[in-house]
Amino acid sequence: MKKLLLLKTTTWLILSITCLLINTINAQNIIPQGSSINVFGTSNVHDWEIKATTITGEINLDAAKKINALTIKIPVASLKSGNKIMDGKTYDAFEYKENPTISFQLTDASPVKLTENEAEITLTGNLTIAGETRSISFKALVKINKSGDYQLKGAVPLKMTTFKIKPPTAFFGTMKTGDAVNVKFDITFRG
Repeated sequence: MKKLLLLKTTTWLILSITCLLINTINAQNIIPQGSSINVFGTSNVHDWEIKATTITGEINLDAAKKINALTIKIPVASLKSGNKIMDGKTYDAFEYKENPTISFQLTDASPVKLTENEAEITLTGNLTIAGETRSISFKALVKINKSGDYQLKGAVPLKMTTFKIKPPTAFFGTMKTGDAVNVKFDITFRG
């Protein structure tokens, strides 16, 4: 009787693990040509924009397309504005030699509103910038494209000082960058 019970328990455990593995979609990588992260800010002279030219990351979805895990990384040296002086000031503010990567690690994804191929979700996770990690939450629009690719789109308002970054200045302090920035993202993961 004990052997039969052990055999049934072992069979149930194996079936449960198999179902869990089947219902989990492997990690998907970012499609570089279909993704962008841009930072918009102000100064006392003019508004500015800087773009991430390199974005890496992975997403892991379950069978219902719910996000189980999400990681995004941006090398600080890949931030480009089209102005070498501004880029240099940005890298210095981020102390990029000691902190070469900006990263986001998801801790929770809560669906807000669902339709068949779109959802508005709240993403919560740890954002690390210039060696400082803070928990942030923001809304994103999730869309599954016809090709099966998984797209996340939205905007995150941040303050540089939250991450102990002193807003950059130039021309002996006569040009001052505003503390508040808006990070707009449109990231597509291969389906």
